[in-house]
Amino acid sequence: MIYVGIDVAKNKHDCFITNSDGKVLCDSLTIQNNRSGFDELYSKVMAYSETGSKIKVGLEATGHYSYNILRFLLSKELNVTVINPLRSSLYGKGQSLRKTKTDKHDSHSIAAILRTENLKPYSPVSYHISELKSLTRYRFSLVRNCSRMKASFSRLMAILFPELESLVSSLHSNSVYSMMLELPNAQAVAACHLTRLSNLLLETSNKRFGKDKAAQIKNAARTSIGSFDTAKSFEIQQTIRTILLMDEQIRQVEEKINPIVDSLNSPIMTIPGISYRMGGMILAEIGDFRNFDSAEKILAYAGMEPSVYQSGQLTSTHAKMVKRGSKYLRFALFNATKYVCRWDPTFAAYLNKKRSEGKRYNVAVSHTAKKLVRVMYHLETTHQSFQS
Repeated sequence: MIYVGIDVAKNKHDCFITNSDGKVLCDSLTIQNNRSGFDELYSKVMAYSETGSKIKVGLEATGHYSYNILRFLLSKELNVTVINPLRSSLYGKGQSLRKTKTDKHDSHSIAAILRTENLKPYSPVSYHISELKSLTRYRFSLVRNCSRMKASFSRLMAILFPELESLVSSLHSNSVYSMMLELPNAQAVAACHLTRLSNLLLETSNKRFGKDKAAQIKNAARTSIGSFDTAKSFEIQQTIRTILLMDEQIRQVEEKINPIVDSLNSPIMTIPGISYRMGGMILAEIGDFRNFDSAEKILAYAGMEPSVYQSGQLTSTHAKMVKRGSKYLRFALFNATKYVCRWDPTFAAYLNKKRSEGKRYNVAVSHTAKKLVRVMYHLETTHQSFQS
């Protein structure tokens, strides 16, 4: 068997090739991150074996830098293993007391892991799952950035017109955004004609706000302690435009996600409270449930398993969640559990039971999430719909 360790970087990849006996076949091979470099690696590797089935290739999960070379190796029908960077890092440190960290050293460690440990090969996901993962992660990024912009908007409102928050149900509404986009501070609101302000609120609030609300806001603006700051007024206008743009982008992404989730026809979507957003992310991150031997393996993949610490007669009794795994899956499972507990009485009762045992809310939710994963695993592996 031929083992190939690849240390992935942005512009180049360092490779190390050895065999089952530990004989070094190629100590150092540096290829460029382009088609000619990939072809060079493939030709070099195939020179040591007559068939691709006798070749194992390992590389670290380094995000987008490893995406193209991974696809190339899979297209050549090679046995590829994607290794957690933490595993290869700890393995390399355990081989020597010297503080050594080079790309060449890392490629040696990856090849050694392949040769000494029985790791599962990378399982290519279907086209729909691959597309769904890209879309759900993109949506996650958009939502996170939009939340930051909304926090910035709230900060600016506390400076420019702090009294408004007590007059409306939420600062993050179309009516407030439209008003502050046109009138970006309390002084501008106070100077605005009441008829214009009334019409603006009426049009953007689905007729919930009328002349009375406009008069209330205008009076508050007249006595406001808000600062008349030109720079911050400009900033809040730009912030509102960014929020509206991101909201529209999120809506468009969700329009792409929903049909893909429908096409998968997953049983987990029959669970009350599982939406297209969280359900799509769960399906995208897990992929094929059959790749996991048990529900506990999915929890470990999500980083939701408890940490274990025992030394001598000391055993930790307050184990914390390890949080080493897919942050996207962990986020989706945790938030989906909250909604499921609202809609399904069985899960609501289980959450209340954990709360009655003295567990804090988030800890109780994490326990309930583990129950939800076990239910999902059963539904997917037996192809049954959910029944409470």
